[in-house]
Amino acid sequence: MKIHEYQAKAILSKYGVAVPRGRMVESREEAERAAKELLSSGATGVVVKAQIHAGGRGKGGGVKIAKTLDQAGELAGKILGMQLVTHQTGPEGKKVRRLLIEETLPIASELYLGILLDRAVSRPVFMASRAGGMEIEEVAARDPKAILKEYIDPAIGFQAFQARKVAFQLGLAPELIASTSTTTRSSATPTSGSCATSPRKSRWRWKPASTT
Repeated sequence: MKIHEYQAKAILSKYGVAVPRGRMVESREEAERAAKELLSSGATGVVVKAQIHAGGRGKGGGVKIAKTLDQAGELAGKILGMQLVTHQTGPEGKKVRRLLIEETLPIASELYLGILLDRAVSRPVFMASRAGGMEIEEVAARDPKAILKEYIDPAIGFQAFQARKVAFQLGLAPELIASTSTTTRSSATPTSGSCATSPRKSRWRWKPASTT
C-alpha cells in the first residue's frame, strides 16, 4: 500500500505524534487559501510540497519554501501539473496532482525515524538515524552503523525502554528524552498487534528547545 505524505501525517497525528499544521490542496486557489490561513495564524513561511508516490521530491524541484502569499501561489501554480522526475520515478516522472501546504518550523537538527516490515523475521523494525534530511538508503550503504534498529514484538508493541534507548543513542538533550520516547512509541502504535501491516516510514524535523 502506498500513501501520500499528507495521509501519513494524518495517521501519525491520530496517534498523538506532533506534526506541522498543513492541508492537502488540488488547485492554486486552494493553495493560496491554505497559505493565507497559516501565515495569518503565525507561520513565518509555508512549504509547498508535491504529493507523489516517490522519494527525492525536493531534489527534483517538488518542494519549495514560500515566505509570502504571492510566492506560495506562484510556486503552487508551477508545481501543480508538472511531471516530477526523481530517482524513484524513472525518466518518465510522475504528474503532480496534489500539494501539501505546510507551515515552516525552526530546525535545530534533522533525524530519520522509520518503521518498516522486516520480512525475514516477520515483524516490524523501528529504525532511527542522526543523518536526517539525507537519502537514508545512501546512509545505510555508506555507514550501516549509522542506522539504529529496534525490533517490535507485535504481541506487546514498542516498549518504553526501547524508546528511551533510541532517544539516548540519537544523542538528544536530556530534556528531550521523555517527549521523544512518547513520540516514538506513539508512531509505533499502529504496528502493534499485527505483523501484516504495510511498511511505512516517516521523517521528523525537530523543533529546538522543547517539543518534538
